[in-house]
Amino acid sequence: MTASSSTVLKASGLTKSFGGFMATNDVSFEVHAGDALAIIGPNGAGKSTLFDLLTGRKTPDTGTVELFGEPVTHLPPWQRVKRGIGRSFQVSSVFRSYTALENVQMGLMVSSSQSWNLLGRAANTRRDEALAVLDKVGLAPKHDMLAGELSYGDQRTLELAVALSTQPRLLLLDEPTAGMGGEESRECLSLIRNIAAKEHLPIVFVEHDMDIVFSFASRVIVLVAGQVLIDDQPSVVRSDERVKEAYFGEDI
Repeated sequence: MTASSSTVLKASGLTKSFGGFMATNDVSFEVHAGDALAIIGPNGAGKSTLFDLLTGRKTPDTGTVELFGEPVTHLPPWQRVKRGIGRSFQVSSVFRSYTALENVQMGLMVSSSQSWNLLGRAANTRRDEALAVLDKVGLAPKHDMLAGELSYGDQRTLELAVALSTQPRLLLLDEPTAGMGGEESRECLSLIRNIAAKEHLPIVFVEHDMDIVFSFASRVIVLVAGQVLIDDQPSVVRSDERVKEAYFGEDI
């Protein structure tokens, strides 16, 4: 079946096992333009493995991934980045010994197939572009600070800037507020929401904070033991008895 024009990403029958452990089992779903899709589930449900299958860090045993109608199942991560996937990680992955500006410059250079060995030239030719990206996330005033000297919240924001520098058409965010306090989390969520609206970016995100999930997501997928338990609107997911049971009776 050909994906509709609004289909950004399509996962079909994704299965991945490690030894005798089935991390994902026949996972299928689509991401459409305008989606803010949350993937939730108990520990060990397969969320991280699923993200790795979508981004090319792992290859499925069976199943396929399509991006804008193009098969990408066996493409490495950098090829998927060039085709429009931007990703942030659960743990901040910025280069701590480089400045905020240089981190974004590297993203710009990756997206245009330039070599980071040409740092001197890059500093002259991509500076304005990098500053513009940093300005989007509010970090332009800190452009000359080493990433390792930024606060943890600013490091996560810088990681978002690096993802944006690759000119993504889809953002995959792995626990974007992990390690943040309440106020930082709210600020991060507001920033992501505003950027997604301005850039018309669909988002897929893994998150453990249910307040964030149900205040931000337009759809929620619940994974349990590597399988999709439900894929529906937040209000439907929140009231589903199977979901409550999966979370050991917790009020979500």
